[in-house]
Formats: sequence, C-alpha cells, structure tokens
Amino acid sequence: MSRRIAAFYLLLITAAAAYSQQPTPTPKPKGTPDDEIIKVSSRLVVVPVSVTDASGNPVVGLTDKDFRISEEGRQQTVENFGTADRVPLDIALLFDVSASTDKMFQFELDTAAKFLRDVMKPDDRATVMTIGESPVLVQPRDTADKAIAAISRVSATKGYTAFYDTVGYAADYLRKNAPDGTRRVILVISDGEDTNSDAIAKAIQDGYRKLGAKLNTIDSKSLYELTVANRNAANQAERQRVLKLLQNADTVFYSINPAGSSFQLNKISVFGQENMQKFAGDTGGSAFLPKFHPIDTKDTYQNENNVRANAQTLDQIFKQLSSELRAQYLVQYYSDADFPVNKYVKVDVSVPTRPGVRVRAREGYYVKP
Repeated sequence: MSRRIAAFYLLLITAAAAYSQQPTPTPKPKGTPDDEIIKVSSRLVVVPVSVTDASGNPVVGLTDKDFRISEEGRQQTVENFGTADRVPLDIALLFDVSASTDKMFQFELDTAAKFLRDVMKPDDRATVMTIGESPVLVQPRDTADKAIAAISRVSATKGYTAFYDTVGYAADYLRKNAPDGTRRVILVISDGEDTNSDAIAKAIQDGYRKLGAKLNTIDSKSLYELTVANRNAANQAERQRVLKLLQNADTVFYSINPAGSSFQLNKISVFGQENMQKFAGDTGGSAFLPKFHPIDTKDTYQNENNVRANAQTLDQIFKQLSSELRAQYLVQYYSDADFPVNKYVKVDVSVPTRPGVRVRAREGYYVKP
C-alpha cells in the first residue's frame, strides 16, 4: 500500500471516530419543513381603565378575570394587570395663566394643591406646567410636596394661550420621563382656547397677510369672523396631532373648564371645550364643565356667596376626579395583528361581571413603528 493511500484510510478512520462521539440529533416533528423559521412579532398595548358605579364611587377589588378587552372586534388576552393601589401615578397639572381664567384662578390653585395631597402616595410623582404664550415647565417630575410648593408660585400673566403646544409638550414629557408601567394622567385647568400655538398663530397671520391693505379697512366683526375661520381650519389639524401624542404616551386626559356655562358665548370657547371633550373621550378621561356663579357683580354680598358656592363646586369636581383615579386599573395585552404603521386601532373594554358600572378607557391607539 502506498503512503498516499495509507494516509487517506487514516483520515477516514479518524473522521468516523469523531462522528461517533457526537450526540444524536433530536428528530424534528413529522411534517416540519427543514428550512422553517418560527417568528413571533407582537406589541404591548397599555390601557388605563377607570371603573365607577352609578353614583360615581370607585369600584375596587376587580381582577383581570373581570375585564373583557377586544381590538378591532377580536378578543384579547390580558397579560399584565395592575390596580391603583399598586401601580404608581404620574400626573401632569397644566394651569392656564391667560386672562380668560383669572376670576377663579386662586381657587383653582388652592383646590389643585389640596387634590394632590389627597390623591398622591409616596411612590407617585407630579409635574406642574403653565399654559401661556408658550409651554413652561414650572416643576419637573417630583414628589407631591415639591409640586404643591410649585403651584403656590404660579401666577396669571394675562397673555396669549398656547394650548395645543402645551398639552402636546406635557404628553411627550410623560412619555419620556414617566417609567413604563405607571398610570400617566394629564389634568388641564383651562377653557381650551388657543391663540398662540405655533400652527394656530401661523394660520392667523397667514390670513391677515392675504388681506394685504384691506386689513386696515375691515370692520371688527368681519375681522373676528376671519380670525375664527382661520383658527378653526388649523384647529382640526392640531387636534389630531395632539391627540396622537396623548395616545402614543398612553396618557389619560382630564380637564376642568373654569369658564363654566359662559363658554357658549362665542364660537372659539365652544371649540375649545369640544377639543377637551375629544381628548378626554378618546383617552378614557373626563372633561368637566362646572356651572360657576358670577363673582364680579355689583352686589358684594352676592359675590361672597357665589365665591363659596363656586369653591364647593370645584372641590366636588376634584373629589370625583380622585374617585376615578382610585378606581383606575392598568390593563395590558399583546397584539399580534398585522396593522400598518400609524393606523388607528379601535379598542373596547368592558366589565361583564359587574353590570351597571361605568367604564372609561382609551378608545384606541396608533400603531407605532
């Protein structure tokens, strides 16, 4: 036998010995293709839910078994579940400092501070912002004591109002700073009117610019109607933009309109309240519209009585809000549906085990990349 043949046989023997020492591969299930790749893709959907009875009292003690949640008509399985006493609260308070709200301004500040003392626990955090000519972060995310101290420093400016920009800023702030798994809430005390957000101001100025020299001769009524028309056109786009920011931040929107029933006096006020109702309805919150009594009449005695009545009304609203937050649950599920990016997906939440209760939850979400 030649040396070359002998070396070849030695190589075969060595290879056979090495192969005999390898573990026997586990056979694949019958019918499994050799090139099959198993891929699981899903996204976590966070749904804050408030549950109250017919009297507005919080319904506590519910479990994940009590909830039924569906997405575009398809029932989903609850994967994570948390109650208000176990899931921290992250709340951003937004105070409108424009001239349109200053008659009740101090009452709003005092009652909001009392609300934080009542509703916040040691693990909860609050952020304070003002709605003025531009968004102002008065107190970054911190404890109740820090937020309450910051509220005492807020004062009215009698300026323009960047409502959309401030609400959008607050939503984005919570998205970036509030930890995952917390209950994110925005509470706005405002009439919802916007006179100075970037898109609104640009639309109004563009309208004036188109008039050119006619701007100096137009009567006040026509100028007002033009301003409203230009503002409303930009309002629609801004409403959708801010709503998407609220949804993407998994944030529940609440509002208290200090203008009361006087909001019906002009079209801008009506649109502002409608904005807040839209934000609240789509995210699972509430838009309160109290009926305040006038406090600037010629009758001093009547003004004093109205002040007390208004304070009681405002206090009752904050108590109702506290009840809703104490009855808030955090329900989460994984969606594996193949929706395109930016599609609005409808979500429905119910509590079949407790007929007659009132359920507030986000109505949907936008698919993110």
